Amino acid sequence: MTTSLLLIIQIVLVIIIVIAVLLQKSSSIGLGAYSGSNDSVFGAKGPSSFLAKATFTIGFLFVVNTITLGYMYSKDSQASVLDAMVENTNVVAPAAVETKEGNKNVK
Repeated sequence: MTTSLLLIIQIVLVIIIVIAVLLQKSSSIGLGAYSGSNDSVFGAKGPSSFLAKATFTIGFLFVVNTITLGYMYSKDSQASVLDAMVENTNVVAPAAVETKEGNKNVK
């Protein structure tokens, strides 16, 4: 249950970090050029410092979530199917029959 929740969080973090990286201005201008109102919303410096901090925070959460998922999956992989196997059965072993020589043979 917790690994499923962490995996969903991981996917959401990946989508958010991809969007945050694509919105940042770069030397080739990136996707930030398509929204003209970004400079006025975030102030005179623009979204560069806000997006850089947001990208760092989301990246840090992504790394922590990845390490946690790796730990949980490695802990699960140490368990074996044979550990949960039931050892008691209701099957009765066949009885041994004695021969003339005193050796026991199974029919």
